[in-house]
Amino acid sequence: MLRRGFALVGLSVLAVLGCAAGFAAPIPQLFADKRPSAVPVDVELVLAVDISFSMDPEEQALQRDGYVQALRSREFLRALREGPNGKIAITYVEWAGEHQQQIVMPWRLIDGPESADAVAGELAMAPIRRATRTSISGALRFSKPLFDASGFRGLRRVIDVSGDGANNSGPLVAPMRDEVVAAGITINGLPIMLKRPNPNTMDIDILDIYYEDCVIGGPGAFVIPIREREKFTEATRTKLVLEIAGREPEAKVIPARSDKPRVSCTVGERLWQERWGGGGYGLP
Repeated sequence: MLRRGFALVGLSVLAVLGCAAGFAAPIPQLFADKRPSAVPVDVELVLAVDISFSMDPEEQALQRDGYVQALRSREFLRALREGPNGKIAITYVEWAGEHQQQIVMPWRLIDGPESADAVAGELAMAPIRRATRTSISGALRFSKPLFDASGFRGLRRVIDVSGDGANNSGPLVAPMRDEVVAAGITINGLPIMLKRPNPNTMDIDILDIYYEDCVIGGPGAFVIPIREREKFTEATRTKLVLEIAGREPEAKVIPARSDKPRVSCTVGERLWQERWGGGGYGLP
């Protein structure tokens, strides 16, 4: 399975768009809307955003506003125009614990400035809520079948996961990631690393590496970490542009893998067991 991690350092969105003529090849349509009425688009994109209590209200507002501004940006609109179909489909999902997922905005077609502005306005008006626990695996499991009857037929299908913590609820994240990728869906990551790790919220200080090794997957998968509040909008815009253009950010140098894994994909579950006990994972 192809998994790669990337950094936002030195990335020029316009430079990326300048070479966006080479779009990613279509991937197997195992979970896809195959009805004749499905509208052809360049990408079907599920934005799956974390609303767990570890996300403070300011972070949640930044997260939502980042997408609103990104959808209205000239870089996003330029990427949209340069796609083979000049159209994308997008839906917005909020998630927290294993059974805490909600579609905030159903599938919407974006084919130009007017529809992009309408979608951004719809997101901006939706109320912000919070819920307990962090289940990335639950978010992936919930998002995978959303492509089945989306009404669109994308050249690519992507689930974009943003969050500020490791999986600590629901199924183990790595097997769920593998299941989603096996269905021909790419998973990208936007780990939010604005605060110092806090034992009370079971944060980890290498969340970007966790996302690289345990969450993302599929053709062209990438991670863009957010470490500064003032970079939130820029990072979100960059991520959307790359997903629409079918490109990858510049690769960062990753040391050769040793026998010791960089991070355990069950670190979140272990932290939860250490603090609260139980959990049903049966981890050694």
